[in-house]
Amino acid sequence: MAASITGGSILSPDLSATEARVERKRHIDLQAGHALEILGHAIEYLADEFVHEGGSCSARNPCLQAIQLLMARNREIYFACPEIPTFAERWRAFFHRPAKPIRH
Repeated sequence: MAASITGGSILSPDLSATEARVERKRHIDLQAGHALEILGHAIEYLADEFVHEGGSCSARNPCLQAIQLLMARNREIYFACPEIPTFAERWRAFFHRPAKPIRH
């Protein structure tokens, strides 16, 4: 099932192009990972059912509304996970630490 990343798709209307371009890795804990896995399976199941039944691409289609709800929750959980700093950010943080006073 293809969805537009520009935010204009029926399946993902609230995903902005800025969010879609973000390619930062995130630290996903076990609880969030489990939730994302369950949501992913539910989305895939509903999408398969929609295609199998030959549903219409209408904003009022209950199956598409359910898929949208699950996708929105999936993004909410994913974007709530903290970003992992890039190597450059860790490098800068390491060298910009205040020096520890030397005790004699």
